[in-house]
Parts: sequence; structure tokens; C-alpha cells
Amino acid sequence: MSSAAAEPEQTEVRTKRPRVMPDVTRAIASDIFSGRYQSGQSLPTENELGVEHGVSRTVIREALKVLAAKGLVLSRPRIGTVVCEQDSWNIIDPQVLAWHAPHMLDDKLFDAILETRRAIEPLVTELASKRATLREIADLEAAWQGMAGAGEDVTAFSRSDIAFHQILYAASHNPIFRQIGNLIDTALKFTLEATATISRDRRAEAIEAHREVVEALRMRDEQAAGKAANHILDLAARDLVSAKQTKKS
Repeated sequence: MSSAAAEPEQTEVRTKRPRVMPDVTRAIASDIFSGRYQSGQSLPTENELGVEHGVSRTVIREALKVLAAKGLVLSRPRIGTVVCEQDSWNIIDPQVLAWHAPHMLDDKLFDAILETRRAIEPLVTELASKRATLREIADLEAAWQGMAGAGEDVTAFSRSDIAFHQILYAASHNPIFRQIGNLIDTALKFTLEATATISRDRRAEAIEAHREVVEALRMRDEQAAGKAANHILDLAARDLVSAKQTKKS
């Protein structure tokens, strides 16, 4: 009886442990992003962090390894673990972006995301106009229809918008752009969340601009594809300005 009673407890420990470390990693990262721990500042010791988060030193050590791999912290002999300068942070890592609360993302980062998209997305769309398969064009149209049919459901609209760009980057059939697209996914998600309060009229404009991309790919029109991509980015820039003004007021 005693051995049978002990087994469920051991199983519970094994199933819980994988969830503990990511939560602790996220919590420490959030403390860094919020400024609780400043760049150049030493973190509390592993023992102190373990007490604060209610976990073992082993869990803390593994969490710090993950943060170090993302460029957030650096372990130094006789000094301990130090928060790195922001220039060292791997800010386009999807996990690093996901550790931010959307309201904590710096406006400069949103601007940088938009600049990156302006540099890449028109070319991606032009390549897709020449290389996309019929299946990819059909999938792109389905994502556009998801945007058009979302109505007042901003979450559904954003989900379809993100899917649209995932398909578009993949349809360039450039493996590097495909990987960049995967990195941009999380950034795009936060950008869309920041501009989620835009009016229905503005969403209608975005829907029309995305339709233009679908039509350009269907017609294999490279010039129209690049123009449509720039239209989407112009609308995104306008909505980002509005979101910043709303946040300040």
C-alpha cells in the first residue's frame, strides 16, 4: 500500500518539473525588462532567487542558462550573474518577445520591426508573385477571407493576418526569408495587439490591401505585388502612429 501511494506523488513531481523552469525563466526575464534589474547589475544569488521563486538552485541555474543563451545575462567568476547591455539582447528571438508584456515593448522596437518589414516584405511579395504554388495562393486567399470575415472579432482578424504573412514569406521559396518570417511572426503579433483598437474602417482598408496582394500573386504581377506590399506597410505605419498617440493620452 505504501509503495502504491508513493508512485502518484513521484509522477506528479516529474510532470510538474518541466513547467516550473520556463515559468521561472519568464519571471526573471520580466524583472529584467521592467528595469527591476538594470543592465550591468548583478542578479541575486542562485540561493536568493530560489527562495524568491520557491524552486531549487538547479531550476534557477537552468533558467539562467536559457537567459544567457538569449543574451540577457552573463555569468562572471567571483561576480555572479550580471544583466547584459540591451544591445546584446536577442530581441528578435520569438521567446524573448513573448516574455515581454505587450505594453512593456518600447516604441523604438515597434519602429524597428516596421523598418525591417519595409526592407524585406516588398521583395518577399515580389518573389512570391513569381514562385508561389497554386496551393499557396489558395491558402493566402483563405487567410485573407479569414480577415474579411472576422467582423468585430479583433483576435480572429489578427490570427488570420499573421497566418497571411506566414504563408506569404513561405511562398517566396527563399529559405532565409522563410526563417526571417518565422522570427517576425511574434513581432507582428505584438504589433497587431498594439494597434488592435483601430477602427473597423481602418481594418477594412487593411483587408483591401491584403486582397491586392492575393490578386497580384494570382496574376503573377511582380510590380503590383510590391506595390500592394508597400500599401500594407503604409497602413501599418499609420496605425502604429495612432496607437502611440493613444498610449500617450
